[in-house]
Amino acid sequence: GPYRVGRFEQGRFIEYERVKDYWAKDLPFALGSNNFDVLRIEFYRERQAAFEAFKKGKIVWREEFTSKIWATEYNFPAMKENRARKELFADEPIPALQGWACNMRRTKLANPLTRQAIGLCFDFEWTNTNFFYDAYTRSSSFFENSTFAATDKPSQEELAHLEPLRSQLSDEAFGSAVTQPVSDGSGRDRKMLRQANQLFMAAGWIRDGKILVDKNGAPFTLEFLIRSPTFERILGKFVANLNALGVQASIRLVDPSQYQKRLDEFDFDITGTARAFGALPTADTLKQLFGSAAASTPGAPNLAGIKEPAIDTLIEKISSAQNLDELTILLRALDRVLRSTHSWIPNWYSANHRVAYWDMFGVPDRKPTYGFSPELFWWFDKDKAKAIGKA
Repeated sequence: GPYRVGRFEQGRFIEYERVKDYWAKDLPFALGSNNFDVLRIEFYRERQAAFEAFKKGKIVWREEFTSKIWATEYNFPAMKENRARKELFADEPIPALQGWACNMRRTKLANPLTRQAIGLCFDFEWTNTNFFYDAYTRSSSFFENSTFAATDKPSQEELAHLEPLRSQLSDEAFGSAVTQPVSDGSGRDRKMLRQANQLFMAAGWIRDGKILVDKNGAPFTLEFLIRSPTFERILGKFVANLNALGVQASIRLVDPSQYQKRLDEFDFDITGTARAFGALPTADTLKQLFGSAAASTPGAPNLAGIKEPAIDTLIEKISSAQNLDELTILLRALDRVLRSTHSWIPNWYSANHRVAYWDMFGVPDRKPTYGFSPELFWWFDKDKAKAIGKA
């Protein structure tokens, strides 16, 4: 390739040195790329330590993944003096899923009305404003931010695949694509909570004083499994709303190894995760995430335990799609069916890459539609570097 491993120190940094006689450097696909003599990657155990290093100029490029820091902490001297800058770059239209998987293997979560009611207790609008500085957009699709996301009512082409499966599907799969509710932003939307309570009752839960119980009198307990304390703050209002309706909801923080073990054994009620599909989702990936066989395979990523013959049928059709148009129709049909199961509670996604860098680089006018690789297409600008004392 165009780079070889140079200096490194385990756990601290690694450098990649440009191969000067790289055999493909003059071929059309490589022109204008691989412009840096050395690429150095620094490793930090904590995000805050990495941020402090950036502020001091010890590292000169970073992508920011914490909305609070992006909104409130990029006000250090180098930013005020225009020696460093921050910029948004549009995210790629690559389908992705991020949300909370409801473990339908658990009897208490087997009823879709129960799962739908739980979703109504999450106030995204309040969370986005108070914790994320309105940096995120609400997700509804299993293929969010892509052309594969279902919209409105199914097209005739989608119905051609859905109608033969009607007896196996809920009516929701044939109406407007299921979307997540929009709250009043108060953190405790009475209308949404009233609807959630009605769904809990319809699902067979019984109110016993201030708590919900099943037909045998067992309290409705619900545990959110997390591996980072960051999510305790984010989930706080969600849990409070569930508690207000009588669900004994709680948050369980475990270390990464225990977290992975519990996921592998499907030993959880609800957990949050994110999955990226690549530009074109493959049938093999979809089988692992949503196929019936994966629902009972330890370690498989079908966290929700989706086990629906109709979904298996659609995935098989996807495996034999002949062109992009056919694939798009099938994925939109699959998206409708997946949404109608209420097996996941989609939460949010970012429409942009949040990037901060010291102003010493040349940046192309346009980024690739399906990629974001500054290490390939940016370049070192000597004049800019000299102007900020980085030459």
